[in-house]
Amino acid sequence: MAKTGDDFFRDRIEKIFREKELILDIGGGLRIDPEKNNRAKENKWLDPYLVNVRYRVLDKVPDYRPDIVGDIHHLPLEDDSFDAVICISVLEHVEEPQQAMKEVRRVLKPGGYCFLYVPFLYYYHPMKGYYGDFYRFTRDGVRHLVKDFREVEMQNVRGAIATVAHLVPFAGRFEWPFRALDRIFGKERSGQTSGYHVFCVK
Repeated sequence: MAKTGDDFFRDRIEKIFREKELILDIGGGLRIDPEKNNRAKENKWLDPYLVNVRYRVLDKVPDYRPDIVGDIHHLPLEDDSFDAVICISVLEHVEEPQQAMKEVRRVLKPGGYCFLYVPFLYYYHPMKGYYGDFYRFTRDGVRHLVKDFREVEMQNVRGAIATVAHLVPFAGRFEWPFRALDRIFGKERSGQTSGYHVFCVK
């Protein structure tokens, strides 16, 4: 098991890009495509893998120049069409997350991988005119969302102390001492976490 949420994220995303070819990123949350003005410096470590995969971004509006425009509730894709689906920070913004996950599973090939991030103790973050902010997910809620997958792994994103700090304006910018306190006091696996990374196999 990965030691931290960051370790889990890197390990499972690397596994997807190492083992799968056709990858769908719903919402573009991985932020690795410079052509879409959506590039996160912290994910540059994925660059060597990009030459061997077909990476596609889906969004519900064309504003961010996705490869596919579509609604996660009714994906405009054939059954069993993708090797992997990445869905980071999306499900809290959709009206029917259970229906969205049925669609994600439908478009995955048998044996396909799915990587999710969903928030639990996290601040309100809609984008006016684009999406609302409807849900938060407990560990039990996550299990229900992915109940139809045959393998499921979950990892806390932050421990209890870092989670509280992240909710305080400006304190979240200096997380490392709070993460250290989580390690010292054994709070990294607390049920009070800011969210979950989830890795599933269809």
